Amino acid sequence: MDASSRYWEICRISLERGKLGYEYRLVPTAREFFKKQFMELESQSELSNSIPRQNGDIQAVLLSYFQAKNYSIDVTSRAQAGLCLRCDVSYPILKACQKIDNLFGGEKQFTYRDLLPFVLNDDGQTPIVLDREGKTQLILDNKGEAKTTAYKFFTVEVLRTFKSNSQSSMSLENWAYLQTKQNPELKDFLSEFGFKQLSDWALLNRARSTQLERLSVRDRTLVEVFHTVYRRDRRQQPKGAKKCPYPSNIQLQEMLTYLQEQNVKINTTIELMKQLRQVAKQLRQYDIWSYREPLEIQDPDTGDSVPRPDLPHNSINELEVEQGEVLEFFHQQLRLALSGAIEKEIGDRITSLQKSKKYACFAAKFIPGLQLYYGQFMSLKEIAPLLGMTSWDQARRVLNPGELLAKIRALTVQQLLDKMLEKAQDMGLTKIPPDPDYLKNLSEQIEAFADAEIFQQAAEEIKAGKNRSMNSIYAQQLRLYFEQIKE
Repeated sequence: MDASSRYWEICRISLERGKLGYEYRLVPTAREFFKKQFMELESQSELSNSIPRQNGDIQAVLLSYFQAKNYSIDVTSRAQAGLCLRCDVSYPILKACQKIDNLFGGEKQFTYRDLLPFVLNDDGQTPIVLDREGKTQLILDNKGEAKTTAYKFFTVEVLRTFKSNSQSSMSLENWAYLQTKQNPELKDFLSEFGFKQLSDWALLNRARSTQLERLSVRDRTLVEVFHTVYRRDRRQQPKGAKKCPYPSNIQLQEMLTYLQEQNVKINTTIELMKQLRQVAKQLRQYDIWSYREPLEIQDPDTGDSVPRPDLPHNSINELEVEQGEVLEFFHQQLRLALSGAIEKEIGDRITSLQKSKKYACFAAKFIPGLQLYYGQFMSLKEIAPLLGMTSWDQARRVLNPGELLAKIRALTVQQLLDKMLEKAQDMGLTKIPPDPDYLKNLSEQIEAFADAEIFQQAAEEIKAGKNRSMNSIYAQQLRLYFEQIKE
């Protein structure tokens, strides 16, 4: 596929059976607009220095049309530029769905094809522009007049929320990929399959070979024996049976027998349950962070990056290897920074309460209060009497989950900045010390990325009213910390 053709060929859902579930459809209007804008420029020698030769340059020109807020560009051109961009972002949207499909092995009951209707809902035809504030999708009628529409194209939402004017913003491809993973309807669909709060037994039951490789030999043996007994019995259960119940005493006894044959000494079923839960804790940690494995592998003959064989081959061109390396490093450091920041800020908060004459008596109740908040999803009003507090306001002043989140965020971002600067210096991307502008841009980009990955959802959870559900990575990491300090 010609690199430019992604601006006039849109990835759409295919209803044909036996197919991949998607197809690339030519959009003549987008092709005519693209060629008119960029081919004519190339033919004008006096403008040769302004020809957009890189993909990012092409996107910048198209975005300047589509997001024009002063309406100096006619509405038809804005809609046609947007159509080119909608074709472009449909590719990383598909990639994100394929990646999500690959996250969950074992007994999942869906494929990426089931995810496509939530995000690949663009017909590739309807002319769409944004209102003057850039907040609302407007449809153009046959007379070229813009009108509101209740139906929202996800591709347009990706473009609407993209910050094209900031040098520190991530690429449009990365933004589309990230927004797809955070699409509310798609996340609701996944939650129906239990991927938000899997039980220990579900985690153990669906453990994949890539996860087992990270375990010790003893823990790996535990999981393999668990699979031998538990999976066998699960396959014999009728459809509609309770999902992954507690292992029965008979199953545990059988597991003990197999373990003894492999020289793994565990004396009681109670001890076995405890050790299985410890392994499940490791798998849960893996679940939170490991989904950022690359979509490509390196071809040993050519050295080029090629799609992994376990994914559909009709995918998009992948990100540059160097960019992938930086992103992989970023996510690794994000995990470490978040974990360290949680431990430090909770410790500092407890120390601060201990030194307070007014709240010293509540220092020992700080962690139990957070456990009720993030583990039982209780409100501060409900927590207050359980901790011997007189009011919701007192619980807020002692626990203050919003302030704790802000401090953990600040420390995480600072630690990430330090690590990313070291990485950039090692890769020769900046000098030592870095230029102030480079430092500022990198800091802003890290903040935006960390917020999108973790802290934005965590803040929304705190703002939610009744029936809140603490499923963000931040909340999960807090619960893991609570479990660790019990040991």
